[in-house]
Amino acid sequence: MLCGAMPANTVAEYLASLPADRRTALETVRREILRNLPAGYEEGIHFGMIGYCIPLSRYPDTYNGQPLMLAALASQKQYMSVYLMTVYGDPKLAAWFQKAYAAAGKKLDMGKSCVRFKSLDTLPVELIGEAVSKVDVDEYIAQYERVKGSARTRRAAKQAPARKSAARKAPATRKSPNRKAPAKGKTGRQ
Repeated sequence: MLCGAMPANTVAEYLASLPADRRTALETVRREILRNLPAGYEEGIHFGMIGYCIPLSRYPDTYNGQPLMLAALASQKQYMSVYLMTVYGDPKLAAWFQKAYAAAGKKLDMGKSCVRFKSLDTLPVELIGEAVSKVDVDEYIAQYERVKGSARTRRAAKQAPARKSAARKAPATRKSPNRKAPAKGKTGRQ
């Protein structure tokens, strides 16, 4: 949605709020996504964009309590975007996507998951549909759980050494700064 526009509650409202050229472009990409979207994903408005998600009724265990998003479409101030979360989350799929994009003769302008385009001429629309078709709901949930499990393991590993090193240093910090250490061979008592 363009900056300053009222938030849309439905896909139809979102599209109606766009200038004609952007509406036409996003409708074209949307049709390609819907034509290739595996069963189990739902279209709706998510995070102010047209999103394609696994409904919470199917998979509620997400890190932020929001549906797990496969893809999204948005109209930004300077460009339009298609977000491909599985391309971002799967190195093999990302490599395939980048190679296929280049083979289509188009220049890829991509962030982590965001493919930016100013017109349909710069976007291989069929490739977007193909990328969306490659990950069914069960595969995406399994991929998400692997990543989520890896993140938990990394967090636990980072926290464990911190607790150990703090425990080792604790006795040294209890020492009173005004007491002198006893000389070698003396216990301090005579």
